[in-house]
Amino acid sequence: MKHSQQLNFNNRYTLIAIGLHWLMALLIISLFAVGLYMHDLPLSPWKLKIFSWHKWAGVTAFLLVMIRLGWRFTHRPPPLPISMSKSVKLAAHIGHGLLYLLMIAIPLTGWLMSSAKGFQTVYFGLIPIPDLLAKNKELGSLLRDVHETLNFVLIAIVIGHAGAAFKHHFIDKDDVLTRILPKRKH
Repeated sequence: MKHSQQLNFNNRYTLIAIGLHWLMALLIISLFAVGLYMHDLPLSPWKLKIFSWHKWAGVTAFLLVMIRLGWRFTHRPPPLPISMSKSVKLAAHIGHGLLYLLMIAIPLTGWLMSSAKGFQTVYFGLIPIPDLLAKNKELGSLLRDVHETLNFVLIAIVIGHAGAAFKHHFIDKDDVLTRILPKRKH
């Protein structure tokens, strides 16, 4: 009994990793939804407020992914099930790598876009974040397109990620999904 409890513990993510995972998932989905909503709004004080909130959440997402990467580098994730083929394990690692890459690239492209468009980000209206680029309308438009495209790629990968987790839970009947869920009390 003690050995199986230890094995079960080793197959779960840490509480901090679980919290960061679900916080990032909520933030990414919210940022995407707000981005879609604000995209076609007419210029108004409301649109400017929504853009500010979106940028603040984007900066927060960037900071959280840095914390998450630091945690992941110092706390190994549980191993994938031994029943998974090498190609499926490789696909899982590539998928996770792409998620992290996009969680870094998307806020950076947003920051670069804001800089190029001449709209400095002031985090929570208090902390000015320096512009990375000089104002350049053409570059700002290009960066907007890159930012939008990367967001759609991220959402596609997130959907695939969730789909794979559900496949593991309902078809493969392994612990891939449950080990990232908060522990349920019996």
